[in-house]
Amino acid sequence: MEERNTKEESRIAALSIIVEDGERTEELNHIIHEYADYIVGRMGIPYRQKGISIISLVMDAPQDVISTFSGRIGRIQGITAKAAYAKLPARHEIRKG
Repeated sequence: MEERNTKEESRIAALSIIVEDGERTEELNHIIHEYADYIVGRMGIPYRQKGISIISLVMDAPQDVISTFSGRIGRIQGITAKAAYAKLPARHEIRKG
């Protein structure tokens, strides 16, 4: 995995991943593990009645890292990934009061 780029501003993004081919989850999980340092949270929902799984990830990373990650996942046959970015860069300081 790439090292964190401290020069580029961090962004917050929510990724939605739809898994239609369960045979590809090992490949997907391998990629997710590579980017674990950037992942803030993960939620998985198996939708058994439709035979798919939905995974939601929240990331805090430079935009190019998020784009590369989402693109790698999207190139896996039977898996779709889309990212939605927060409008503002991530704020690393906590506001008081």
